[in-house]
Amino acid sequence: MQGIFRRDDGALPNLAVILYTLIGWAAGIWLLTLPALWLNALGVVLTAHTLIYSAYLIHDCSHHAVFRGAAANDRLGLVMSWINGACLASYVGLKKKHLRHHSDRLDVVTFDYRAALNGCPRWLRRVVIALEWAYVPAVELLMRGFVIAVPFASENRGSRARLVRVLAIRIAAFGALGFVSPRALLGYALAYWLFIMVLRFMDAFQHTYAVYATRSLAPAPVDARRDLRYEYENTYSNLIAERWPWLNVLVLNFPYHNAHHVRPSEPWYRLPALHRQLYGEQRDRQVIVCRELIASFHRHRVARIFAEDCGLVGAAGETPSGGAGGRAGEFIGAVGVSFLTAV
Repeated sequence: MQGIFRRDDGALPNLAVILYTLIGWAAGIWLLTLPALWLNALGVVLTAHTLIYSAYLIHDCSHHAVFRGAAANDRLGLVMSWINGACLASYVGLKKKHLRHHSDRLDVVTFDYRAALNGCPRWLRRVVIALEWAYVPAVELLMRGFVIAVPFASENRGSRARLVRVLAIRIAAFGALGFVSPRALLGYALAYWLFIMVLRFMDAFQHTYAVYATRSLAPAPVDARRDLRYEYENTYSNLIAERWPWLNVLVLNFPYHNAHHVRPSEPWYRLPALHRQLYGEQRDRQVIVCRELIASFHRHRVARIFAEDCGLVGAAGETPSGGAGGRAGEFIGAVGVSFLTAV
């Protein structure tokens, strides 16, 4: 069993997470169908959490950090994409897009939603802004809508046929769930909203990279300024907690983002140790605990949609430009940069 996994110590933690995700997702949906409201609430939380784990397992699989073989990682990543709906895009496309984020040191996106919103009717733009103000992740839904729309506008019959099959299976599955319990559909929608909100919160504050919109497979133009120092200084580890590091396992240690960028193939369960090895026990300037970011996430939720950059981040103990809200007060963050959307 140990020889299957990327690291010899990976069998127990990876098996535990994979089984929890698969079984917990099914159990969460089952809880949504039961008559007791408290069980429905538990089902929402369990379903949302396993959706989060499925996404971060895709992330580890794209770096071949779970299994030794690339094919095994790709198979697990594909299974996880079916759980959280990322299967609307091809897994190969998701993987290539995310790896370009590392190689190009940019937030690579395949759909420039800002250009689309600026070019759409004013009333539609206002609807998106109103939804985002109300904490409805309209931009993320636009990104997923683009993933669905592109194959139908393409001359590639194979990608169009694949998407039709995927949509048919997922619509049938949701139809069956609604037939068993219409209330379960509402519970699943709430769980999916929680899932997207957690991922977009984590994504928002992990980089101050420029956004590079392209559907080309070619690398971004070379820029000598985007070197290793640039990568470090524009990457942030938005830890859930420093004193209780086990809390970061709630999001599969994804917040140890600087450590991940130093060694992308390091498995999720080794990232805390790598973080300590790289930066010691003293707080690194690139660490921003999530409690420092909640106010910024709320305050800039509309400005973030059209912001040209991610804003300013102060050093530890500093407030940039004398503004309010501490070092993260002017950290606007990014939106629409999820590794789950690609074409």
